Amino acid sequence: MEYLIVIAALAAVALIIGGIMLLRPRLTRTRPPVERPAERTGGATAVDEAEAGAPTLERAPPTEVPAPRPTVEIEKPPPGAGRLVRLRARLARSQNTFGKTLLGLLSRDTLDEDAWEEIEDTLITADMGTAVARQVTEDLRTRVQVLGTRSPEEVRGLLKEELIKQIGPDLDRSLHTDAHGDRPAVLMVVGVNGTGKTTTCGKLGRVLVGDGDTVLLGAADTFRAAAADQLETWGARVGAQVVRKDEGADPASVAFDAVKQGIDTKVNVVIIDTAGRLHTKTGLMDELGKVKRVVEKQATVDEVLLVLDATTGQNGMQQARVFAEVVNVTGVVLTKLDGTAKGGIVVQVQRELGVPVKLVGLGEGPDDLAPFEPEAFVDAILGD
Repeated sequence: MEYLIVIAALAAVALIIGGIMLLRPRLTRTRPPVERPAERTGGATAVDEAEAGAPTLERAPPTEVPAPRPTVEIEKPPPGAGRLVRLRARLARSQNTFGKTLLGLLSRDTLDEDAWEEIEDTLITADMGTAVARQVTEDLRTRVQVLGTRSPEEVRGLLKEELIKQIGPDLDRSLHTDAHGDRPAVLMVVGVNGTGKTTTCGKLGRVLVGDGDTVLLGAADTFRAAAADQLETWGARVGAQVVRKDEGADPASVAFDAVKQGIDTKVNVVIIDTAGRLHTKTGLMDELGKVKRVVEKQATVDEVLLVLDATTGQNGMQQARVFAEVVNVTGVVLTKLDGTAKGGIVVQVQRELGVPVKLVGLGEGPDDLAPFEPEAFVDAILGD
């Protein structure tokens, strides 16, 4: 009896297990299939394709973001006052022979006719000009004879007084940069290419910014693209605006736009760089005259500064005369005075043109342009 019960139990377990096995496929089929994104669109995923040996789709490289342009740090130039004193050592080195020779000659125990001729020759070779050299020599000779004694201090004092007198201590060397109400002061810079004209415009802008003025530079030398590029570089360093146009554009148009923008933005000073081509006097006159006339429709031209290379001697003087005849030059900028130039060129230029030297360039550094001061200049020539 017990044997039959065990058999019946085993049969019941077998039936239950079999039923479960029969029902399992149906339960599995009734479960909804998991739908993948690729099946919705009817395509295979990138993973499926890779598994099937299909090539993997390449992703586009990320867009490169250009590096930001480097910002130019705005510089604060030193003021113009006292620059010549700071540059005195550089000037003294270039003029050392001239001063020492004169002081040595004047300190001799006996000043005979030959000695005075040698003094005159020294002044002539210093680019002072024959007439001026003769006058300085005669004045010195008279004073030495009257005084009788000639200590080194006395000789130096006499020579200093004579040189300063010839340079003209009473001349107005100030730059007229005061604005006229809502109109800026306008400075035109003229001169032959190669004298440092465009560089002088940039350095002059630095001098004025150092003195507290706001400046705009007008690139009216449109015959040289490099001139406009130079001005932009100078302007960026001190925060000055620059107005330029394409190469070959009308210079008067650039000058007009520069002054207009200067008025609109209320700057103190507009500096206009002009072309330095010296073909014929007539062509130069027409071009510079037109620039000035167009500018004066909006504002007064306060200064016309003539840039001269101090090392060119008589050739530079001939060029200066042409410009002086073409435009009403109000002041001279002597560049490269720390080079082979002689100090007497200052006297000769002023005598020839009838206008004062207002600025001098004493090197290639950005702050090597200085207002001209006669006493500091003569002190540098004569040394201590």
